[in-house]
Amino acid sequence: MIEPTKKQRFQASVLPHLNSAFNLACWLTHSRQDAEDVVQEAYLRAFKFFDGFHGEDSRAWLLAIVRNTFYTWYQEHQKQRQETAFDEEMHNFNACGIVGTESADNNPETLLMQKDSERQLQQALQALPLEFREVMVMRELEELSYKQIAAIVGIPIGTVMSRLGRGRKLLAAILAPARQEA
Repeated sequence: MIEPTKKQRFQASVLPHLNSAFNLACWLTHSRQDAEDVVQEAYLRAFKFFDGFHGEDSRAWLLAIVRNTFYTWYQEHQKQRQETAFDEEMHNFNACGIVGTESADNNPETLLMQKDSERQLQQALQALPLEFREVMVMRELEELSYKQIAAIVGIPIGTVMSRLGRGRKLLAAILAPARQEA
């Protein structure tokens, strides 16, 4: 029997999680282009250190690398971002195209209300502090377990639960005024 190569094993176990990696990077960076850069660097790192991966959960392992790559990238680009007067991503909330559900109802009013709800949710998620946003995205959008999130972020499960609880409360508080208007 021929042993699969590193490239073949990497493609089989890590490459299928590209969408999850991109989704997380998008929510962290607020930018499709920056997310692409972060994911590309994360995949390069993942391939480089793939021989050291002996676990069963390649998705959680990859998302931890994406998260760590983001923080490295963020530190390098923080000063540049502070000097930018116009933040393009703040004016383009669906830059990553991550929230959006297809509707079978083609009623223009329903579609408009759905788009507005999606926009409000995206704005609210973007308004969350990073420590809450990242665990919310991993749990609610990527459907990772508390244990997986704890491993990725490097915090106890209790802290994951606390951040999710506080994040949900903040999200509800941000969305409350929009609900009262409707």
